[in-house]
Amino acid sequence: MKAAGALVCISVVVLDVVAGILGIQGEIAQNEVRGYRYLVFECSEPSPSAFRLGLAAACLLLIAHLIANVGGGCILFASRDDMQQSPLNKQVAVVCLLFSWTLLIVGFGLLILGAMYNSRSRASCSITRHNFLAIGGIVCFIHAASGVAYYVAATAITSEEKRADMEGVAMENR
Repeated sequence: MKAAGALVCISVVVLDVVAGILGIQGEIAQNEVRGYRYLVFECSEPSPSAFRLGLAAACLLLIAHLIANVGGGCILFASRDDMQQSPLNKQVAVVCLLFSWTLLIVGFGLLILGAMYNSRSRASCSITRHNFLAIGGIVCFIHAASGVAYYVAATAITSEEKRADMEGVAMENR
């Protein structure tokens, strides 16, 4: 069981780090395309390699998030009072889960925006881009930490609940 947990954590970290690197490499590829800038407007050709790198980074971020959430399981609360009375591990897991989902939405959105900026159908002038791919790549690195934190906290809850169930069965058999 511990080996499976380590495999999940390593998978999440590797996928998120590779996604982050691809996002940053996409930004570098995008910046290598010739163009010109006038005030806040920028005219340049789209970069097919930046498009592919951004799309690949978004897919890897999504896969890493899926692995962490499926591996960690589902945490449910009936009410706010239920959450406040729950053990600290469960509260930490919920905070990590919410943070992880927030990072997924922000990172995925930035990576897709950066990729779409470089789609083949777009070859015109627009307002200066805002480094969507690089910022999305950095968000991937942060997502790795929150995904692993969620997985560890969620599996700690599961093991605590199993132990409590075993102790309850042992007490009933006495």
